[in-house]
Amino acid sequence: MNIHEYQAKKLLKLYGAPVSNGVIVKSLDEIDEKIKDLKKGEYVLKAQIHAGGRGKAGGVKLVKDIKELKEQAKKMLGKKLITHQTGPEGRVVKTLYIEESSNIHKEFYLSCLIDRQASKIAFICSTEGGMDIEKVAEENPKKIFTSKFNIIDKLEENELNKLIKIFNLDENQKLEAKKLLVSIYKILIEKDASLIEINPLIINKEKKIVCLDAKMTFDDNAMYRQPDILKLRDLNEEEPAEIEASKNDLAYIKLNGSIGCMVNGAGLAMATMDIIKLYGKEPANFLDVGGGASKEKVTAAFKLILSDKNVKGILVNIFGGIMRCDVLAQGVIEAAKETNMKVPLVVRLAGTKFEEGKKLLDESGLKILSAGNLNDAAKKIVEAIS
Repeated sequence: MNIHEYQAKKLLKLYGAPVSNGVIVKSLDEIDEKIKDLKKGEYVLKAQIHAGGRGKAGGVKLVKDIKELKEQAKKMLGKKLITHQTGPEGRVVKTLYIEESSNIHKEFYLSCLIDRQASKIAFICSTEGGMDIEKVAEENPKKIFTSKFNIIDKLEENELNKLIKIFNLDENQKLEAKKLLVSIYKILIEKDASLIEINPLIINKEKKIVCLDAKMTFDDNAMYRQPDILKLRDLNEEEPAEIEASKNDLAYIKLNGSIGCMVNGAGLAMATMDIIKLYGKEPANFLDVGGGASKEKVTAAFKLILSDKNVKGILVNIFGGIMRCDVLAQGVIEAAKETNMKVPLVVRLAGTKFEEGKKLLDESGLKILSAGNLNDAAKKIVEAIS
């Protein structure tokens, strides 16, 4: 789960990290009243959407006075912002963040994240702040310092010194930087965050360290124990189909292909997507109905796939262990009838009650292509939509 920059900065401030003063506005009428709390002068106006690349897309503006602030806010609020991360459909800007401007002396990069491959927590530091860190890693890897810790470890003084060494700070800045690292680490652990990114982290002309931008991502599976974080969820920033999927406890991610997939088990879902690509087409989604899905859950999943107008055909690939193939078949039949399904459907069933499931499908009166194995299923659905 992602949150907005202003929410991330509020959390950073709560944990003692240095952030600029700022306010949020959701309408132009709020501006005069809200900015009374800010120091007069230049302001930074930022569109609040869950996507990077806002600056290049016109979603971040430095303005010299209140008049220009209002002019730019009018251009930004309620408008669609398209960045390299939003895709061509873009995101409508419904919230603006107005911040006191900072006199930047130096820019750095700092992040803390879960390294799943190493089963550790990693800190990444770079003197190349404000840039695409992946590009820096590719073109100038010596500019990036990474250090990994066991999750149960406390950040020791010598490790903190190693992390900030790359920044070449004075003694007061070192103290501030070490406090910031401890704050970020605590947020990651205590709030079940999977990524905290400060880019850029700056030293201003007053020689103070400030978190100029902030991005945070949290573990969806841990939100049951993080009610305060869950309250920060902005459904306007999420794919409607994925919101609907979460209501039915379905693991669903919308993609840009033409073949809808319904599978039980994440590994089998990945294999199904791979073999669709092998045959020259693209999957329209990742959808895992789980090991013990009910008829109602399967029906909801099928409707979810059909709600995507890009779907030209559907491939159902079920291996029945806990999941019974006859339950899956009944759910597919009911959903197909309710939605008046008109796209080709290929079903591959194996495992528990697969014969009963196949019989239900064969006697349903629906135009369903049966497949004996995954390779056969992928081949048939690709041929059916070509």
